[in-house]
Amino acid sequence: MVTHPGAQRFVPDTRDLDALASAAAGCRGCDLYRDAERTVFGDGGPHARILFVGEQPGNEEDLAGEPFVGPAGHLFDKALDRAGIDRETVYVTNAVKHFRFDRSANGRRRIHRKPTGAQIAACRPWLEAELDAVRPEIVVCLGATAAQSLLGKDFKLTRHRGEVLRLPDELRGSCDPAVVVTVHPSAVLRARSQRDDAFRAFVQDLKRAAAL
Repeated sequence: MVTHPGAQRFVPDTRDLDALASAAAGCRGCDLYRDAERTVFGDGGPHARILFVGEQPGNEEDLAGEPFVGPAGHLFDKALDRAGIDRETVYVTNAVKHFRFDRSANGRRRIHRKPTGAQIAACRPWLEAELDAVRPEIVVCLGATAAQSLLGKDFKLTRHRGEVLRLPDELRGSCDPAVVVTVHPSAVLRARSQRDDAFRAFVQDLKRAAAL
């Protein structure tokens, strides 16, 4: 099993989001920094009431250096609007801050590859620092990887989707937010013939989270 040193020694003793983002740019806690274009840290207000956590940046996010700006990000923005949530008032981030990918046969495309459990664990100190800095009232996990990064590797999204949960004791530092788990926007894009139904269900999950 591959292990990584983890991000702990790269996380500064501050909860200033700008300082954290700057420090994250030099993180070598796992091997993903070697191939990614840049670190993609979270984005949003320091006092956001809702914090959204996705899996990892995609190709567009890696190139732009910003979370949720690709096709899934555009769908996410649309769903937030339908749910009555202003993206300017929330904080969005990912469980893993670098893009993991494989090259296509011709080398022209970078194809998303799910991060390993070791890579997720190595990056978790950044997510913990973001939680501590923002202190949200609600955390929405977008997809199984995001949920497992905070709620444990055995967590099943299909079993607990839409439930109101709590963080494990070791993560309840300066905040104790309600936690809601839903699908990642990319899963809605992949639904194809059932995309409209998947989108409506996703919006309903966001509405329930905001109603908390």
